[in-house]
Amino acid sequence: MSKRIIIFGAGGHAKTVVDTAEKEGVYEIAGLLDQRLPAGEQVYGCTVLGNDDWLELHADTIDGVIVAIGDNWTRGLVVQSLKRRFPALPFATTVHPSAQIARGARIGAGSVIMAGAVVNSDAIIGEHSVLYPNTSIDHDSRIGSFVSFAPRCATGGNVCVGDYTAVAIGAVLIHGRTIGEHCVIGAGATVVSDVPPHTVAYGTPARAVRSRAAGDRYL
Repeated sequence: MSKRIIIFGAGGHAKTVVDTAEKEGVYEIAGLLDQRLPAGEQVYGCTVLGNDDWLELHADTIDGVIVAIGDNWTRGLVVQSLKRRFPALPFATTVHPSAQIARGARIGAGSVIMAGAVVNSDAIIGEHSVLYPNTSIDHDSRIGSFVSFAPRCATGGNVCVGDYTAVAIGAVLIHGRTIGEHCVIGAGATVVSDVPPHTVAYGTPARAVRSRAAGDRYL
């Protein structure tokens, strides 16, 4: 029997998560929770059931939740709120069937691995992170929690990326580099040296442009 899950969110990112979960075929999506849309609204055939208050009455009827919010910091806030209110509620992980997960690789709870993504040997993806289509994470890399890789990003082996960092479309991180937490790596950047925490960097080679605080918007 399929596991029943709730997807928290109903925007553009949530649509991609719905598609990934449906294609994987492991879960039955019981519905969506959203703070903005009215209950009964339909998104990709899934019904908006209400906001997170719905879980007060129905948490025991589902097997997990995925927080489908594209902004890393906001996703983290929602996850922490759900953990406080519903400590027994598990977080589901979904992997598109066209993704390639190598031997020894590990994917954290709540993370979403989309179409064509590759997680190579012994790489670790933290909790509640997102690999968008055709992202490639090479062997022995360590990707933190609440991290996002936009489409067509790639890392070499042994790359470390800190929590809450966002890597934009087409960026490349060469082998052995370390990117700190709360960073933004710009679209098309080529990272050839380490990037300190709380840094916005872009260009080829990527250079630090400015600092950023935790929670600063990047989308």
